[in-house]
Amino acid sequence: MSVLLIAASPSVRSRSGALLSGAADRLRLLGLAPRTLVLRDLPAQALVHAEFDHPEIRESLDAVAQASVVVLATPIYKAASSGLLKIFLDLLPQDGLKGKTVWTLATGGSLAHLLALDYGLLPILSALGARSHVDGVYATDAHLPRQPDGSYRLDDEITRRLAAGAAQVFERAPHLTLEASQA
Repeated sequence: MSVLLIAASPSVRSRSGALLSGAADRLRLLGLAPRTLVLRDLPAQALVHAEFDHPEIRESLDAVAQASVVVLATPIYKAASSGLLKIFLDLLPQDGLKGKTVWTLATGGSLAHLLALDYGLLPILSALGARSHVDGVYATDAHLPRQPDGSYRLDDEITRRLAAGAAQVFERAPHLTLEASQA
């Protein structure tokens, strides 16, 4: 596996999920084939109790270990990433992101929490060994308006920023296109 998308919203329909889906679309346009890990689908007790031997927890940790690129999408609550993401990141080994390219995506109600990525999440990712970071994308509610069917639409600015981020992923990990074509 080369590109792993991690959805860290506790909600089934969420703006951060829509943002992650938009990033996945942009990566696919570049010939990459990302796989998605939805943290809310992991068994809650095993996750909270750090049951490393639980098959689904083990499988999710293996997916991170095997990925060359990790794309994290989280809502920002009270100026921080979701607790679900923090619990999962706590399960990774100390060097769990070493040598990986990491792309962070986040949504929040307003621009007031824009720096949550830089000051809240990036230090955690750095502590886990991440050194190559693609420019993060932060979107407010205004960037992702809710549609009548309950889905979210990405505005042009966010679509452009996701395309730029996907291009950075592609540039930083040229071996991914070879792996995708051989799959």
